[in-house]
Formats: sequence, structure tokens, C-alpha cells
Amino acid sequence: MASDTIQLVEVGPRDGLQNEPDIVSTANKLAMVETMIGYGARRIEVASFVHPARVPQMADAEAVIAGLPDREDCTYIGLTLNKRGVMRALATKEGGKRGIDQAGCVLVASDTFGQKNQGQTIAQGIAENRDMIRFAKSHGLSAQVTISAAFGCPFEGGVKPETVLAIAEEMAAEDPAEIALADTIGVGVPAQVEELFGRLGELLAGKIPMRCHFHDTRGTGIANAWTAYNSGVRIFDASLGGLGGCPFAPNANGNIATEDLIYMMERSGIATGINLDAAIASNRDFAKILGRELPSRVTRAG
Repeated sequence: MASDTIQLVEVGPRDGLQNEPDIVSTANKLAMVETMIGYGARRIEVASFVHPARVPQMADAEAVIAGLPDREDCTYIGLTLNKRGVMRALATKEGGKRGIDQAGCVLVASDTFGQKNQGQTIAQGIAENRDMIRFAKSHGLSAQVTISAAFGCPFEGGVKPETVLAIAEEMAAEDPAEIALADTIGVGVPAQVEELFGRLGELLAGKIPMRCHFHDTRGTGIANAWTAYNSGVRIFDASLGGLGGCPFAPNANGNIATEDLIYMMERSGIATGINLDAAIASNRDFAKILGRELPSRVTRAG
């Protein structure tokens, strides 16, 4: 193995909560972020800049960001689907405020899903994200990009690796902080992960880091994460308790659970910087707020 350390991107406050039917208060979202910092998370996706009518759970994005702890050792990420989103991210920094540290740009490897999710075909998504990355960087804001539905589309079915890699090549030309491949609907299997990340690694040639984002809809998420690690990925999205889902993808269940990912990696001798016992305790505390047990297998098993 080339490295014995990985980095967690904790996506619970955004991807974990966006599909929750009941609105989680701003105070509870901030408490969630605090507890994540407490168990060692240092990159946290805290909100998305989307229209509240589309994703009501994210209507308080600016309020959440205004209340974040001002810690130099943390990177706060805001999801942006278009240039207007990047402008909102930049606005959180006005007046000398800490605000968002990084724009998480997104485009979809499927015309149909892209149009349903953010009103863009693949070609439009490439053009928009190119503009978003350039705009963010020109204003001093770091920007990374995620190619979602990279392993399959809920409307079109299979997605060709060549489609994903062509998009990645276009995005790599803008030199983002990293490029992620997301299995948005949880259809991917290890063989796909090995092929896609293997080919992406060859394309990027170590110049841009790779990140992975897996959902556990069909029970393959953790196996996919391990395969991604062995394919050269060192940055992993995960969500406390396995919360999450996409409002625009039918039956898309949660992200891989932070606790499950950390258990697997630490038991395999790979450092994560995360205190697993503290993450399990955070899971149980937040389960009380949501009023139900969270999906993480490690927390259930102890």
C-alpha cells in the first residue's frame, strides 16, 4: 500500500441531512458540526447553496455558516450547483467573516439526471462548472469538483466509463483542488470502482487528488471504499451514522457511515485521525434528535 493515512470529508451536515423529512434546527446542525470536530473531522461539508424550495433542509445555509467555529485547522465546504451558488459562498466571507473555505462544485454524468437535479445536460454542466471553478479561484476561494452518478443513473441506467473520464479530463483542465467520483444512487460494485479510479488515476497522473463518495443503497458502499483505497484514493466522503440520500434520485439511501469507514480503515492499520468511540457517541446523541436509530452497522454492533 502506498500510504497508511486517509482523510475524511464529513458530509453529514449537508448530504446527510438534505433528505430528512423534518427540518433540523440551525442550532442542532451547529451542534452536529461541533461534535464532528470533537471526534476529529477537519473537513466538513456544512451546507449547500440551493433554492430552499428545492431542498428546504438547506434554507438556513447562511445562518449555519455564520455560526461555525472559527478554527484554523478546519475546512468548511459549501455545495454549489451553479455560479449563483459560488456567489453565495463568497458572500459568506464578506465583512471579514470566516465563511466558507471551499466551493464544492458538482456536475452529473447523465443528461437526464443532470436536468432533474440541477437543470443541466452534461455539456451544460461542464461549461457551468468550468465557469464556477474559474470564478471561485479568481476570488480567492478554493474549489473542488464532484462528478455525480458516475457509476449509474436512476433514469438512464449504466453510465459509460468513457463518459465519466471525458468529464474528468475537462474538469482537470481547470486545476480544481480535487476531483471526486460519486456513486449517488449506490449501484456501484468494486469491479467498477477499480476500473474507474484506476483510469482516473492514470488520467490525473498524481497532479490532482482523487476523492470518492459512496452510498450504501445496495450494501456495497464499504467494499467500494476499500477498493477505492487500493486504487489510490486517499480522500473519502462519509456521513455520521450513514445518514443521507438525494432528493432527486428515487430510493437513494444514505452515504457510507463515518463509523463504518473508520472502523474498517483503523482495523486495517490505516490512520484516519478520527476517534471512533467519540463518533459512536455522537451518532447516539444525534439519533435522539432525529428520534430514530441511525443506519451505521458499527454503532449498532458496538
